[in-house]
Amino acid sequence: MKATAQDSLIKIIEPLLAAIGATLIDPDHIKPGDVPLESNGVIVAAVRLPALHGALDRMIESVERELGAKLSDLSRTAKQRAIRLLDERGAFTLRRAVEDVADSMGVSRITVYNYLNSLHR
Repeated sequence: MKATAQDSLIKIIEPLLAAIGATLIDPDHIKPGDVPLESNGVIVAAVRLPALHGALDRMIESVERELGAKLSDLSRTAKQRAIRLLDERGAFTLRRAVEDVADSMGVSRITVYNYLNSLHR
């Protein structure tokens, strides 16, 4: 890919890549599992998704950026919104997620479960 086209692509998708912890890969270095980006039938780059290790931390950081504060500093209503956002993003499918989110929020596991239960009623 030409440098200017690559620069344009990076500028466009950089916020998305940063939000999910992914990297843009040159087409010559694509590995299995990378997501190819095509233009007119030609692979111009690929996105390498991050490993699952650290996924919950990345999701928490993303929600904190979105809500403008650390989870522990949020109001009760904002914590409930954070739980909703994390749930929508699949955070609670990860092992120990409830415990880790509770620790990050400074609340008990029961509180996180109560917030989750109120979402799924």
